[in-house]
Amino acid sequence: MPSFQTSPGMRDILAPESARWRAFTQVFAEVVESAGYGLIIPPMMEDLGVFTRLGDATDVVTKEMYDFVDKGERHVALRPEQTASVCRAFAQHRPVTPWKAWYSGPNFRYEKPQRGRYRQFDQVGVEVLGVDDPYLDVEVIALGWEFYRRLGLQQVTLLLNSLGEPDDRARYVEALRQHFDAAGDDLSEQSRRTLDKNPLRVLDSKRREDQPIVAAAPTIDQFWSDAAAEHFATVQSGLRELDIAFTVDMKLVRGLDYYRRTTFEFQGGTLDSAQNALGGGGRYDGLVEDLGGPATPGVGFALGVDRTLLACDDEGVFDAPDPAVDAFVVDTTGGAQALAITAALRQAGLRADRAYENRSMKAQMKAANRSGAAYAVIVGTDEVDNGTVAVRPLRGDGEQVTIARDSLITDLHTRLQGSNQ
Repeated sequence: MPSFQTSPGMRDILAPESARWRAFTQVFAEVVESAGYGLIIPPMMEDLGVFTRLGDATDVVTKEMYDFVDKGERHVALRPEQTASVCRAFAQHRPVTPWKAWYSGPNFRYEKPQRGRYRQFDQVGVEVLGVDDPYLDVEVIALGWEFYRRLGLQQVTLLLNSLGEPDDRARYVEALRQHFDAAGDDLSEQSRRTLDKNPLRVLDSKRREDQPIVAAAPTIDQFWSDAAAEHFATVQSGLRELDIAFTVDMKLVRGLDYYRRTTFEFQGGTLDSAQNALGGGGRYDGLVEDLGGPATPGVGFALGVDRTLLACDDEGVFDAPDPAVDAFVVDTTGGAQALAITAALRQAGLRADRAYENRSMKAQMKAANRSGAAYAVIVGTDEVDNGTVAVRPLRGDGEQVTIARDSLITDLHTRLQGSNQ
């Protein structure tokens, strides 16, 4: 066993899976940048106070954050999510609104590792600050929907709800508290503990004994103000206009306390029901103000990389990109020729690799085949004397040919273009 291994809930991501992650982010960037979103790269560490605004009743704040006092006696935390960091950046820099931002990167939560959930986990997401318009909610949701379509996923369900205005939510929370209190010991012990912190979270319980009580609980639509109801109706009509299927779920509350009005979740139909959330988001109009900025409306989402890729695996879509190089240089003259040829191929935009340590012709050809290269470029003493190279196809039919060295790049480009047609 090695002396050191990754910590629980952490892992290394090696090629070719790492290339799949990069391609995942690239697809996301193409989708959201087409709608005017610009990349933000917030720090992975913030003042603890940035994240306590997520709500004292959330597990993220109470027991999941990696927080510590640094050498400057500042109480800081590794970010457990990025919405709060984006809102802090807005309060600090005051960009022109509407400010459309997207992000990608790791977050950290100390929770029990399980399939598709790690203590260091990556998300991609968008945030829009400065606009209070239900059609913006529609745009944000539609971007997530389009991203899943680009990946090739077909078994994705969109759940939709509204938590109303802050006063609506407060009345609803109190009604839930009374309902669940009346259930007494019929409610599970875990849910009774949750009830003390946040009655909304009891709605998420998957425990069998809680289901009849949750099913009988009052629903948020009974507490909506006229403005909240109108906002939600506009969001629904906008999604229908874009032919985006959704299901209204009055029990959908999401995990963080800052949400109000629109809230939504994308679920993967192939994943276990207890861990099927691919991502989600909603509107959080008071968060910037809580972080010292002006009253600023905001809406956004975060999508989990791990769970989404698991769903891709289940549906057989979005495989890792082909890591194979175009050409592998085999040099039996000592290695200097391979050094020059590979450099020239790479500068010409071709993917090229070579063998090292002056190995035998047989060993180098084995390495060429393992590389997945389409062609081997072979140079020996005769080729050096004659200013030529040999090009041998490694995949499919074709004969080895000898060509002038100065025509190698043109020849390979022509061969590769022909094989791609």
